[in-house]
Amino acid sequence: MAINPYNRGPLRTLSVLVLLIVGLYGLLGAVSTWGTASRAPKLGLDLSGGTELILTPKLVGKQVINQGQVTKAVDIIRARVNGSGITEAEVSTQGVGDIVVSLPGTPDAATVASLQKSSQLRMRAVLVTGSAAPTPVPTSTGAPTSTPTAPATSTPKATGTTTTAPKSGFPPALSAATKAPTATATPAPPATSPSAAPKPAAKPTNASDPAWVTPQLEAQFVALNCASPKSVEAIVDDPVKPMVTCSSDGTEKFILGPAEVQGAEIASASSDVQQSTGGSTGVNEVVLNFNSAGTASFCNVTSRLVSLPSPRNQFGIVLDNQVISAPVAEAALCAGTASITGNFTAASAKALADQLQYGALPMSFALQTANQISPTLGGDQLSRGLLAGGIGLLLVVAYSLFQYRALGFVTISSLLIAALITYGLVTLFSWSQGFRLTMAGVTGLIVSIGIVADSFILYFERVRDEVRDGRALRAAVETGWGRARRTILISDGVNFLAAAVLYALAASSVRGFAFTLMLTTIVDIVVVMLFTHPLLSILATTKFFGQGHKWSGLDPERLGAKNVTYAGRGRVTIAARRAAAEGNQS
Repeated sequence: MAINPYNRGPLRTLSVLVLLIVGLYGLLGAVSTWGTASRAPKLGLDLSGGTELILTPKLVGKQVINQGQVTKAVDIIRARVNGSGITEAEVSTQGVGDIVVSLPGTPDAATVASLQKSSQLRMRAVLVTGSAAPTPVPTSTGAPTSTPTAPATSTPKATGTTTTAPKSGFPPALSAATKAPTATATPAPPATSPSAAPKPAAKPTNASDPAWVTPQLEAQFVALNCASPKSVEAIVDDPVKPMVTCSSDGTEKFILGPAEVQGAEIASASSDVQQSTGGSTGVNEVVLNFNSAGTASFCNVTSRLVSLPSPRNQFGIVLDNQVISAPVAEAALCAGTASITGNFTAASAKALADQLQYGALPMSFALQTANQISPTLGGDQLSRGLLAGGIGLLLVVAYSLFQYRALGFVTISSLLIAALITYGLVTLFSWSQGFRLTMAGVTGLIVSIGIVADSFILYFERVRDEVRDGRALRAAVETGWGRARRTILISDGVNFLAAAVLYALAASSVRGFAFTLMLTTIVDIVVVMLFTHPLLSILATTKFFGQGHKWSGLDPERLGAKNVTYAGRGRVTIAARRAAAEGNQS
């Protein structure tokens, strides 16, 4: 059976819509089967409950906190857990300095850990690297019981030119760099002799100068045991001084120069999968974009490190007192961007990017308690909300069938298509953006039923106006669409703008309503353009609708057009003639 030539365009438009729906649910099925997504929208605190975390500040020595620091911490934590405004997490204070974080569902360990850390990031030049274990004490004969071993890392480390380790167990590379060469070998002094430690020859000239390494730093480096949590917690990160610290995986330890790039100089941070010329490498990375000050600082650091020997050509990226990465500077990087790679999963890379994006906390926190909390509204409230939505939908259906008869089925099918797309998008946003459906969001979905139906009614009434003017249905559908489309776009544009302003200015509890309103407004435009209009164009070529059956909803007689007066090219309608005659008489 040949396809009506007038239907080819509408059928192509409908096929685009089918491909979009298949692609949407194909993606949802893939991420739910092989990923971490679910096949139903996630619910918020008020409908499903969640977990309440109470965080207590970790104070060092005589450190005290003030209300300003607590307020700043609340703002940063709220941004971390609810940066998009649609995860529906709640953050408040309790007592003097405790912070209460209520999260929907059960948060994973990475999320809980990200809330406790201050996420203070600094970049420092590497001076010395070594094994993470404490260096063994030399024997009374002057020979050490063991020598430091190179850590398991892909970054090359200098081993020096001497064949015996210093009595202090300090890395030979630094000894070679800080001691003047001698013509003949001399016996090593006892371990207790001060001469065993390298002496700074002069005041350091830059952050990579080995002169920063003092006997005290050497002693800290030798004694540091990265396998001991207490030793790691005792590390002090003073940005204007060198520091001894461990790698985050506990396999390596470092002496680092003073901080040269601060976390406050990061303009934005995002997580992604690292790309190469051959495509994706599968390595998760955190991409940093610096502000003008950070760009200049990072350019100066990498320009200096390029010409230095290993390991001083590395810079340590220090987060919360530990080195998360120590890349080699292979070229001067002055473009204002940097990439952090390591043993990241997609979730941990995103968590780190969020921490850097929203800034460092004024202090770290310890998890005091973690309790499950019940829904504030409960399942009966959700059932009532869904019932209200169902009643509203039935009323719209009843009105459409009463007012438009068979044409009302176009409204019903358009609402079903809109519901299908909205459900898929809400479920997908629950996985990708952490969207949680709350009672406010459910309210937004219910309100959208009227907004979506309003577009269909506007279109149908424009078509019926054209039929009243004496046009044949096929011409009335196209002319009515041309006039209704602009009004529909303006109306939906106003709705979207109002929802966007509400989303930007309202509290998080109202943002769910604004988000669903914006989402359904976009869905309305897609459905009316890709489904309602092409479907009505196809129906106009059928005998039932095209000839104006009395149950079609487009009966010219019922609409007040006494005759179908359109006679073809170059002919005016009787309705137009009648209007002109009436104008002349007046």
